[in-house]
Amino acid sequence: MNRMLIAAVLALATSAAMADLTVKEPWVRATVPQQTATGAFMQITAPKAARLIEARSPVAGVVQIHEMSMDNNVMRMREVSGIDLPAGKAVELKPGGYHVMLMDLKAPIAEGQAVPLTLVIEHADKKRENVEVKATARALGATGDMPHKH
Repeated sequence: MNRMLIAAVLALATSAAMADLTVKEPWVRATVPQQTATGAFMQITAPKAARLIEARSPVAGVVQIHEMSMDNNVMRMREVSGIDLPAGKAVELKPGGYHVMLMDLKAPIAEGQAVPLTLVIEHADKKRENVEVKATARALGATGDMPHKH
């Protein structure tokens, strides 16, 4: 009986340590009718080195981690196998850089809509953690800057 209690306490402590990962300002770009893809953006900070290896969302048939870059004045986007999350350093997923692509959308995404995302994080010990995020849909022309309140 004591072994089970110790195992339960250790499991909770491990989950709490992994749960220290923070996701700030998650958002997706709203869409227009007939648009089949959009991007999701956020800042991720992991307390210990980790890697974002997958993302999922019920609003899309396909979800991939992408990188956008410029090559000879041509914008290129490609799927990547993951994004390293250095210990204690915020990694920004933003337009024009790393981001999560939501493709084969099941319905248009309206401004203000909360879009559920599951981020799959792999830690150094190869254990995986699912982080549930609600990303707010911003206007089609949004660039990532938060509106300022005065």
